[in-house]
Amino acid sequence: MSRVTARRRTLRISPSGTVTRPDTLAVEEPLEIRVGGQSLTITMRTPGADIDLVHGFLYAEGVIDTAADIVSARYCAGTDENGQNTYNVLDIQLRTPVAVQPRPFLTNSSCGLCGKAALDEVRTRIRHAIPADSLRVDVHTLAKLPDELRSRQQVFDATGGLHAAGLFTPEGEALAVREDIGRHNAVDKLIGWAIRENRLPAHDLVLMVSGRASFELVQKAIMAGIPVMGAVSAPSSLAVDLAADAGLTLVGFLRGETMNVYTGEDRLAM
Repeated sequence: MSRVTARRRTLRISPSGTVTRPDTLAVEEPLEIRVGGQSLTITMRTPGADIDLVHGFLYAEGVIDTAADIVSARYCAGTDENGQNTYNVLDIQLRTPVAVQPRPFLTNSSCGLCGKAALDEVRTRIRHAIPADSLRVDVHTLAKLPDELRSRQQVFDATGGLHAAGLFTPEGEALAVREDIGRHNAVDKLIGWAIRENRLPAHDLVLMVSGRASFELVQKAIMAGIPVMGAVSAPSSLAVDLAADAGLTLVGFLRGETMNVYTGEDRLAM
């Protein structure tokens, strides 16, 4: 699938005048995730790497533990006005069937959980505790990751409208990068890749995200066993609390050679 961009008419206004021209935009479409034919949730995403997205989402929500838990993933009903498959409905068959009910997930900012309840909920779902001595990362290597991530954002170059997430080695080698209109979807796609590549728990990898470090992104990193997470922008207070609670090294405002280390500074080599 390559429907990641679309063209729309726009009126551009500038000091030199006005001009009508087409603009390239990031596509945003709903993806309905079904498990065993039952609707589980709908997420707004940029089409592409949907299989990775679903693997990562189901892993973060505790529905699967490994890629082997999924027997098949197939696009099903869902057509446009021309009768063409929209590829916006994905049905997952699990090796061990489970009953599912549509529900608000922990990653929803509107779920109504207070800080303590949210932290307690994550504790009950962590599969892989992050080892204290899992890895060390040189701060100069960490400082290069935003540019490394940005250089691999092909769709962002065309649209300027996508988030990105990347998994890196401690030496700064990019193993996988995913883009999406939703920052949480980009991370789900990335973790889904790691599941399918048998790279979880990711105790030896660094997660880099292009925007802010929200509670939901930190939660996903912890669920995957990732020990170090960097963000171009700021973390939220609850994200910092969760990182400290789980032993995650959380770095924000990674811009040039400056950064703010909020938790886990022992993993950084100065």
